[in-house]
Amino acid sequence: MFVKKLNQIQSFWKPLIFFICLSPFLLILSNTFGLFGNLGVNQVETLLDYFGNWALRFIIIALSITPIRQITKWNSVSRFRRMIGLFAFFYALMHFFIWVTLEKEFRLNKILEDFFERPFIALGFMSLFLLTALALTSFIKIRLYMKEYWQPLHNMVYVIGILSIWHYWWQVKKDITEPIIYATILTFLLIIRIIYKRRNVN
Repeated sequence: MFVKKLNQIQSFWKPLIFFICLSPFLLILSNTFGLFGNLGVNQVETLLDYFGNWALRFIIIALSITPIRQITKWNSVSRFRRMIGLFAFFYALMHFFIWVTLEKEFRLNKILEDFFERPFIALGFMSLFLLTALALTSFIKIRLYMKEYWQPLHNMVYVIGILSIWHYWWQVKKDITEPIIYATILTFLLIIRIIYKRRNVN
């Protein structure tokens, strides 16, 4: 009975959450073609900011799953973490793709120049590299193959969160309100994690 009910919940919530996670992409896609708006004067910058912000939001949401489960005892919420994490990777990849194709126009010399001369670009590369590693190892078969090495790797999501916020903070020129909000939320999530980890030890 419980398994049947759980399957019913999943069959309802998973497609809904998938659509919600995909909706920012569908919205910007429609704006790109002028269906519900436009991208403004600096279209490349708009796309970069949009995908970068959504990648960071999904990283924060993914990090919120465990605290939500610990506080509410709603264990089923963990079933959505992988999907949300993969969407974080998707939006980060789109952010990187726009930067390489539209901003740098595939010019390797400009990409390398930015990497070595602009520290926030290097932070973005590191964050994407780690996020890629987590996405590639998120499958059940790989998790079983990695055994005890899987969890330490996926705990790096907190490092990804820190690097991503740092990347954003250095990138913005004037208004740092959003990076501060993200940093505050991440700090709060880390504090909750430490508190519950100490409780489990004791």
